[in-house]
Amino acid sequence: MNLSVAGGNLSVVSIIIAFIIFSVIIIFHELGHFWLAKANGIRVNEFCLGLGPTIWGIQKGETKYSVKLLPFGGACMMEGEDEDSSDERAFGKKSVWARISVVFAGPFFNFIMAFVCAFILMSCIGYDKPVLTGVSEGYAAEEAGLKAGDEIVRMNGLSIHFAREISAYSTFHAGEEVKVTYLRDGEKKTVDLVPKKDSKTGRYLYGFQYSGQERVKGNVLTNLKNSFYELRYWIYSTVQSLRMLVTRQISVNEMNGPVGIVKNIGDTYTQSVTDSGYYYAFLNMLNWAILLSANLGVMNLLPLPALDGGRLVFLIIEAIRGKRIDPNKEGIVHFIGIILLFGLMFVVMFNDIRKLFI
Repeated sequence: MNLSVAGGNLSVVSIIIAFIIFSVIIIFHELGHFWLAKANGIRVNEFCLGLGPTIWGIQKGETKYSVKLLPFGGACMMEGEDEDSSDERAFGKKSVWARISVVFAGPFFNFIMAFVCAFILMSCIGYDKPVLTGVSEGYAAEEAGLKAGDEIVRMNGLSIHFAREISAYSTFHAGEEVKVTYLRDGEKKTVDLVPKKDSKTGRYLYGFQYSGQERVKGNVLTNLKNSFYELRYWIYSTVQSLRMLVTRQISVNEMNGPVGIVKNIGDTYTQSVTDSGYYYAFLNMLNWAILLSANLGVMNLLPLPALDGGRLVFLIIEAIRGKRIDPNKEGIVHFIGIILLFGLMFVVMFNDIRKLFI
């Protein structure tokens, strides 16, 4: 069964798979808050997946575990988190450092999940070593003497571990001169490259050629190390994308919201099953989980009201000044933040839906 429109295709399978991936990521995020709250002696009143009215719930001890009607987000609702409470186990009664650890744990657990998924992926198919298969004629790489077999290890201050990091750097620093360090026969060499604009694509190119499809398998230690670099790659990509959004190098219209992500997940799954089978479809879904989990971790650490990062800002100010900010004033700031975030979500989802019909 497919829900089809002119420019897109949302299948029931893609919706189900995306729902499972999102649910696992959200649950893991909220588990971070939950476990650190319990560790600090904070009462957790409810742990839920979704928002809105409860469609299923069970009470275990002091905590209610539930599933809500709207499949967006989740929550770990702690006593005294957003209101005054006389309970000694209330969130507000704990030390500022305990509260900081609880708030920070959600995004941090997303990074842990991304790392674990990356380790599984690396163990199954290895990593894309940044070795050149050749250089393009007339571009800086050829003029500097680079050739097939050279391994790129650094671009300006950024260490390179995967072939796709070369492309990412070129995208996020388009048109910039770059100092490239590479390995040839075990010897390090460094050259300065000035990109040239390709008349057909309009992109600035250094002239590197690499497949990115040839993967190298390592041992357990290599996989652990590369899993960290994989996590770093997605954090770097998310931060740089946000920088380009703020500096208006890309627009909000180019962002993908939930609908766009569901479609892309479905397209990836269908293509993977058709071309390579269910095993590689699973690995591609694992890759999506890494991307989305790392993305959620970064987004939640942004110092914006209503997000974990916004709450951390208030807690850090409290730690510095030694006095808590008026909870009512903080609540107003977070409420305004929620309204603005919902407004942004509406714009992004509208664009997602519009793209389906183009």
